[in-house]
Amino acid sequence: MTHPTVAELIARSNRLGADPKNTNYAGGNTSAKGTGTDPVTGEPVELLWVKGSGGDLGTLTEPGLAVLRLDRLRALTGVYPGVEREDEMVAAFDYTLHGKGGAAPSIDTAMHGLVEAAHVDHLHPDSGIALATAVDGPELTEKIFGDRVVWVPWRRPGFQLGLDIAAIRAANPQAIGTILGGHGITAWGETSDEAEARSLEIIRTIEEFLTANGKAEPFGAVLPGYAALPADERRARAAALAPFLRGLVSTDRRQVGHFTDTEPVLDFLARAEHPRLAALGTSCPDHFLRTKVAPLVLDLPADAPLERVRLRLTELHAAYRAEYRAYYERHATPDSPALRGADPAIVLIPGVGMFSYGADKQTARVAGEFYLNAINVMRGAESVSRYRPIDEAEKFRIEYWALEEAKLARRPEPKPLAGRIALVTGAASGIGKAIAVRLAAEGACVVVADRDAAKAAEVAAELGSADVAIGFGADVTDEGQVRAAVDAAVLAFGGLDLVVNNAGLSLSKSLLETSAADWDLQHDVMAKGSFLVSKAAARALIDQRLGGDILYISSKNSVFAGPNNIAYSAAKADQAHQVRLLAAELGEHGVKVNGINPDGVVRGSGIFAGGWAAQRAAVYGVEESELGAFYAQRTLLKKEVLPEHIANAAFALCSADFSHTTGLHVPVDAGVAAAFLR
Repeated sequence: MTHPTVAELIARSNRLGADPKNTNYAGGNTSAKGTGTDPVTGEPVELLWVKGSGGDLGTLTEPGLAVLRLDRLRALTGVYPGVEREDEMVAAFDYTLHGKGGAAPSIDTAMHGLVEAAHVDHLHPDSGIALATAVDGPELTEKIFGDRVVWVPWRRPGFQLGLDIAAIRAANPQAIGTILGGHGITAWGETSDEAEARSLEIIRTIEEFLTANGKAEPFGAVLPGYAALPADERRARAAALAPFLRGLVSTDRRQVGHFTDTEPVLDFLARAEHPRLAALGTSCPDHFLRTKVAPLVLDLPADAPLERVRLRLTELHAAYRAEYRAYYERHATPDSPALRGADPAIVLIPGVGMFSYGADKQTARVAGEFYLNAINVMRGAESVSRYRPIDEAEKFRIEYWALEEAKLARRPEPKPLAGRIALVTGAASGIGKAIAVRLAAEGACVVVADRDAAKAAEVAAELGSADVAIGFGADVTDEGQVRAAVDAAVLAFGGLDLVVNNAGLSLSKSLLETSAADWDLQHDVMAKGSFLVSKAAARALIDQRLGGDILYISSKNSVFAGPNNIAYSAAKADQAHQVRLLAAELGEHGVKVNGINPDGVVRGSGIFAGGWAAQRAAVYGVEESELGAFYAQRTLLKKEVLPEHIANAAFALCSADFSHTTGLHVPVDAGVAAAFLR
């Protein structure tokens, strides 16, 4: 049964975390103190419940709380070795834990435990950080709040900051909270409602001050040529740049991307002060841990020719990497973790928008959200003062903190296709759906493309959130729709790595019964459709310079001459030869092209469900319900082939185990001797 104090804490946390104006994603922490029972003695014991490391307030549940003995936590002040060794105190928190389970205590635990208040909130509101990063933040804090809120000079999160805030709380009984220089806010109360009300009061009061006193154009005048392009133009340019950019920022390791073209981003990039402010970097530790100390900013107008933009981005990327390495070398000590990579996490393109990057889609998206927070912070600070983040040396101390390195080391091993982006056609059912499911399960981001947009969206939703998969309606016979599907992939996830040509249909007719329309339909969908998809995808793959895979779901019938399916088999033979032709052409770009030849996939197959099963059953003189068993009995293994078996082969061909294989056709037919490849 949930302790009443815990229930209050979780409800408060969820309310605060649900509103982005209060704190950023996974930012800040909340706590409550109360009485529990010692499981050994049965005696009452004072406890601290506090949001654990890595959790998110908006979605916090009881397992996300760390639970500590308050007496033991406060006793740590007697063994605290001083600020130069305060990192040791995080490990010491383990000796104060109460009971089993629960989350790992975060670096901010001391702040919550040492402050004499029953409930404490530490938040990262944009408005609060704007005040915390203003050059005259201490004076503005006093002007806005008097002695009701106290300024705390910047100090890296840790045990000493907890001691500092506890001392301020004790010396200022009239105060409801603090502004933490360069960082955020902390508030407290004797009840959960009081703490929440005080947090919201601080945030609201700062917002009202900024609104009433802020300059109309804190980022300066609009630069000629830097205004936002019309929506269609900027998204087209973003799609054209996305694969190229992903190739640049994946120099050290493959990254997934996210694109944002919201008005605050576009306005910031249009204004005269954006180069100065972007160079200053972000301030709040939560921000720059995800965005790096500064973004890469293109210094060309919105309508600059694409080739000039690419050349300039290449130059700027090289300069960024050199400066990031210099930043590391300026501050690294013999004990510092190794450099984690010198590529930018944020790329800003005036007139177009922001690209953000990370090891997976969620990380990339959140990085972009944090930089949007940073823009809001800069706007607020510049509107009433000047923006001044914490200095570079302090940023380095946090970015390359041993505790942060330990947190990264605790992450689970990535799945085999983590960081890979797949586009699967005909993916709303049958083999295509099975492949999409398998690729997503192995860590890939997936674009579920299908002529039926509604069903494509349903399948994508089954795979997970938009950080895992999106659905897209596209007819592969239409070059414009195919191009749009590839654009959707690169805008959703930053680029493209795996393409599966699966869309297909079939009509079982003899030569004399096959009309020209029958022939054209099947060749348009499978032969022409695969060509169009491969052509559009190849442009992105080549531009990206990361290699990739193109798979064709062909058929046993591409090499086996069976009765009454001339149009279908000829189209499949066309696909089979496209594999060989494209393998020869795209190999120099590191792109592998392989095929899979299924046979007898009756259950779960979209083609068979569309009438093909009845037609083929009639050809072979069996009941439609027995067709799968009939096909199984004519194989060497006497096994029925299912969509999942094709998906297994698709995954294998895209995995590292087949890194040196291209131009291959893999039969997945349970053994049909007449279709053996020669």
